[in-house]
Amino acid sequence: MTLTAGTPREPARGWHRVPEELSARVPAEQRGPGRGRDDVRLLVSRGTAVAHHAFRELPGLLRAGDVLVVNTSPTLAAAVDGRAGRTRVVVHFSTRGDDGRWAVELRDPDGAGTTRARAGGPAGSRVRLPGGARLTLEEPTVQGGGRLWWARVSPGEAVPALLREYGRPIRYAYTERDQPLSVYQTVFALPSADGSGSAEMPSAARPFTSALVAELVSRGVLFAPVTLHTGVASAEVHEPPYPERFAVPGTSALLIGAARAGGGRVIAVGTTAVRAVESAADAGGVVRARAGWTDLVVTPARGVRVVDGLLTGLHEPEASHLLMLEAVAGRAAIERGYDEALSALYLWHEFGDLHLVLPEEDADAQHCFGNQP
Repeated sequence: MTLTAGTPREPARGWHRVPEELSARVPAEQRGPGRGRDDVRLLVSRGTAVAHHAFRELPGLLRAGDVLVVNTSPTLAAAVDGRAGRTRVVVHFSTRGDDGRWAVELRDPDGAGTTRARAGGPAGSRVRLPGGARLTLEEPTVQGGGRLWWARVSPGEAVPALLREYGRPIRYAYTERDQPLSVYQTVFALPSADGSGSAEMPSAARPFTSALVAELVSRGVLFAPVTLHTGVASAEVHEPPYPERFAVPGTSALLIGAARAGGGRVIAVGTTAVRAVESAADAGGVVRARAGWTDLVVTPARGVRVVDGLLTGLHEPEASHLLMLEAVAGRAAIERGYDEALSALYLWHEFGDLHLVLPEEDADAQHCFGNQP
């Protein structure tokens, strides 16, 4: 299977750089005694109006009948040490193919516990992995590309066991140290029968706790589970997303349809949830059960057919995800929100703060709006 990249992102406007000090270097619960996962801030945008909240206030910002679309993909311990000849490398396992191969990225260790990009290939290259396994690169996942390669691991279907035994979560240089895999699992994660999962955490759901979910349910907010196994992102060049495996169950499709018919809002928890549910929608916005591969890239030109709002992290100016945010809310709203996030020193990346984008016409919620500290 050959993957093709999506539409390149046009140059960022407005903000051009995220200061290094705004990178969330450790999870919220490690920033001080008594803190929990939900001790992050929540920027709320309705059009160009912006408000500041604690994430724990989320239940008061939603309404009975709203549906939160959540991604149940578990995070994999997707980074494994290996050797290409005499050279140390780190293999990032990205995506499991239907034929048992995996899309992988080879990276060089940098001596600080993180990695830097390296050229992949050539075809036929082999990497020795722990436990006697061997990885053989076969072909680039994208014609003309060199970062991600389809590869086979011998013996047989050894990858899930290999990752459980020798893998660790993928970590980038803006984080302070390695973390256990449990830090990267969301409350919605479910194990996959074939060992598939996400190479990088569906991080918008990370601040949810069991107690917060219970409060949301008690207030009449509904949950529609979907699955999208996200591959490795590129920390260097911010490529558009590649095709990924997804599934929207029939029960979730029915729940979303009922909510839309009854005036409820469909709010995706993370860009992965947007990609999954929009991939299962027809031109009229009707969602049906669907599973397979999606190459959908949500842009302002394509628009959204199902999603009314989005809960997401804060993305760097080059990130292709910003096109999705603009498709949901419009460029003016996103630029206004990001200007506010920078001014108020919100934290970026997977352990950082959250951004809730809601429809501008939400008159019912205006009592809780305004620039609050």
